[in-house]
Amino acid sequence: MKRHFTIIILFYSSLSLAQNIYAPLDNDYNSLIDRLDIKGYSGKIFTSVKPYSRKEIAALADSLSKDSTIRFSKVDKQNLQYLRDDNWEWSNVKDSGNSKRSFIWNLYKKKNAFYEVNKPDFQMQVNPVIEFSYGKDNDAPGLGKAISQSTYINTRGGEIEGTIDKRVSFYTMLTDNQAAFPQYVSNYVGATSAVPGEGFWKPFKTNGYDFYSFEGYIDFNFTKHISTQFGQGKNFIGDGYRSLFLSDFSSNYLYWKIDTKVWKFDYINVFAQMTADIILTPSPAPAPQGDVAYPHKYMALHYLSYNVSKKLNLSFFECITFGNTDSVHNRGFDPSYLNPIIFYKAVENGMGAPDKDHIGFSLKWNLLNHFSLYGSVILDEFNLDEIKAGNGWWGNKQGGQIGVKWVDIFGIHNLDGQLEENFVPPYTYATYSFSKSTNYSYYANYTNYQQPLADPLGANFYETIGILRFQPYYKWSFTGKLFYDQTGLDILGLNYGSNIMLSNTTRVQDYNNFIGQGAKTTILYLSFTATYKLAHNMFIDATAIIRNEQSVQAQYTNDDKTFSVSFRWNIAKRLQEF
Repeated sequence: MKRHFTIIILFYSSLSLAQNIYAPLDNDYNSLIDRLDIKGYSGKIFTSVKPYSRKEIAALADSLSKDSTIRFSKVDKQNLQYLRDDNWEWSNVKDSGNSKRSFIWNLYKKKNAFYEVNKPDFQMQVNPVIEFSYGKDNDAPGLGKAISQSTYINTRGGEIEGTIDKRVSFYTMLTDNQAAFPQYVSNYVGATSAVPGEGFWKPFKTNGYDFYSFEGYIDFNFTKHISTQFGQGKNFIGDGYRSLFLSDFSSNYLYWKIDTKVWKFDYINVFAQMTADIILTPSPAPAPQGDVAYPHKYMALHYLSYNVSKKLNLSFFECITFGNTDSVHNRGFDPSYLNPIIFYKAVENGMGAPDKDHIGFSLKWNLLNHFSLYGSVILDEFNLDEIKAGNGWWGNKQGGQIGVKWVDIFGIHNLDGQLEENFVPPYTYATYSFSKSTNYSYYANYTNYQQPLADPLGANFYETIGILRFQPYYKWSFTGKLFYDQTGLDILGLNYGSNIMLSNTTRVQDYNNFIGQGAKTTILYLSFTATYKLAHNMFIDATAIIRNEQSVQAQYTNDDKTFSVSFRWNIAKRLQEF
């Protein structure tokens, strides 16, 4: 697949007309754009497709800064200046991003660039990527005595981005990480053999993990309206805090993305290679095994977003995941799915393939320059007769999301909130095994590196999310979050539908299925973060987390209380909200 993608990119590189680089997948950064969108100033940005284009962010910031008729709060004006400075290479405003004075050896001539080269045919920025965090985690399993342990994150690396001949852009980021997480995260690693959001890892000291993080891509335009990107990274589709379509929860993966923006449409194609399974070292300390080839799986995705008006957006999603059909055949990426416009279900049926397809619909409606209503539906399987029967047939798997965002709550500047509800029936995103020689469900289920590609909870859950963000001053921001999850876990090895890695042929029953079946489990997650901006893209965070998990049938209780302080430089917060 890599070879085929590279040939295609080299073939089209001579047709490229312009270039682009994308802002990081960062909830705090994205919330600045979403806030402007709700207030009616999003420009040409389609907010359901992330990461956002730096060129479009700069154009938005330029146009709003020049419009003297708009009454922004002082913090909003400073945030617009920040967005323009952070994307200065695309800004049309003179002296955007310039530092008041450069550092030694002409470093930091630009606020967001430790070192930069700015020539007519070559532009490049080099930045350090650093995070140092230390905290304490008090974990109280069951009724036993609380266990206190240290948590830490030690991340060091760098990023390079730039353009060549004003035609091709590039970005790369590599970090080396050692981390000890709160106990609930370690429990997740023990159950899945995967560090959330990461790929290959090794044990580090007593309770830590050692891993590299890498992402990078090249980007250019086929035409004025069609751009393409090839690289290693993540994508996010949806207007919610969670996504039922494609989230950034799993590990980075190899992808080729085509983005067509014309008139009121934004049409996305993503073709990706992912990791189907993890090969572990032997007990007693199983961990991902190095120097072996992990089995691959593949994904093809279409997403069509249409701006009906400045306030109303409708979107359609379809996706298919597939891989090897048995332990002998190496199917690879099926070229039938490279067609950028055809419905995947028709292709799958025509080939007689056992691949897994999903379709979905979403809506976003901005109201009164203060509210945004959004929702989405994901369809795994659908049988109208069984729905009418109301007998809980396992194959009817339709999940949903509904939410609202509110900016400047009760007229308080820069106080924003979000309320969201998600639900996904059991066995959604999972698939079946038809061969005794291999577990095909690993190749077609909606996962990457043993991690869900949509909501972190997998399936068989209700989820309520509440978020408050307050930025009283430019340098200070405060964020509070609440997650309340109700799910049903497996009991005594029986598959009740929450673990999407399992084949749905092992389901407990065909009928009388419902959301939350199995070991009824509730998770309450509360967090509060105070952030101070030391300098451009340099932050200090203080975070407190309370997480309580209770399972009635399994008689299981776990309380986690964590407090940490971190220093971040050119990196988003590492979130483990599940």
